Amino acid sequence: MTQPMQGIKVVDLSRILAGPLCTMTLADFGAEVLKVESRDGDETRAWLPPVTEDGVSTYYSAVNRNKQAIVVDFNNSAELAELHEIIRDADVVVENFRPGVLAKFGLDYESLRASNPALVYCSISGFGDGLGASLPGFDLLVQAVGGLMSITGEPERTPSKVGVALVDVLAAQNATTGILLALRERDISGQGQNVGISLMTSLLAGLTNQTSSTAVTGNSPPRLGNAHPSIAPYETFATSDGVMVIAVGNNRQFTALATELGLTDLPQDPRFADNLSRVQHRQELKDLIEEVTRQGAAVQWTNRLMKVGVPAGKVNSVLEALEFADELGLKPVITINDLKTGRSSRQIANPIGLSRTKPKYRLVPPALGEHQQIFLSTTSL
Repeated sequence: MTQPMQGIKVVDLSRILAGPLCTMTLADFGAEVLKVESRDGDETRAWLPPVTEDGVSTYYSAVNRNKQAIVVDFNNSAELAELHEIIRDADVVVENFRPGVLAKFGLDYESLRASNPALVYCSISGFGDGLGASLPGFDLLVQAVGGLMSITGEPERTPSKVGVALVDVLAAQNATTGILLALRERDISGQGQNVGISLMTSLLAGLTNQTSSTAVTGNSPPRLGNAHPSIAPYETFATSDGVMVIAVGNNRQFTALATELGLTDLPQDPRFADNLSRVQHRQELKDLIEEVTRQGAAVQWTNRLMKVGVPAGKVNSVLEALEFADELGLKPVITINDLKTGRSSRQIANPIGLSRTKPKYRLVPPALGEHQQIFLSTTSL
């Protein structure tokens, strides 16, 4: 079965997370991705522990499967010339260098499209290529200045980052979407184009209802911990053995919740009669619910509430989350067995489900310069 991206050649000049995650997504669906690194390699190769059974950084491994890898010294004219030759035959280039750096080597979009006008070139930056070009594009920094930390964490405590580099992930998804849009337009016009993605705008768009409300009202939303600014009860609740989430989205679910908890008077109480009232009296409602939920275990409450149509769940560890997904038949973990090298790699499955053209897991994350002899006549290793 032909894969959606089969025949598309991608030169990946990016490193760390956003760019590599984007190119891995394309590779999972058939694109031929060549990872180009300096002699020092992608920084995440050294981000350890934890490591795989082969001693490879799990961070690097997470976003670099299904790729081939070469090392190119941009200051070596012969190697740079060979890279230019490879790009002349490419469909896509992805890079996340600081804006302006690649122009010195003729690897910017304007230089490359002269010899390859059909090239789709994706640049991922922290803050765009204008006044923010000199700012460092680190996920933590963007979470801070982009407002995400201001709405994350408990109200009385220090603002907190999200537990993963979420802005990089959002940028990776936007980059993938932008590349696919540009390739589709190329089918019509025959011309490539530059796809510009910034971490800052990816975050602001990703904040959806929070940035929307701010743009309309002129007021920044407060930090509410695990509560929702527009829905209640929609947060965490203590139980006898841990923490669970109850996510009530309408009056019917609220009535079912109150009935199951034995708090049958709550739906008639003016403080809780509708969602707006419940939001205004969120803490009072939380206290009443927790008086009951503290008397039972999280799993017991989850089972009871789900049976009556109330969204609820225990707060799982990451390991428990993988086990839960596996129990549901979602198959979240796959193993790549590379017959040529004898290496294997446990990976998180691609989340995109296509009914006919499924992702394929062909290659383990490559060693530094592993495919040098295939692509370059010179070597810097």
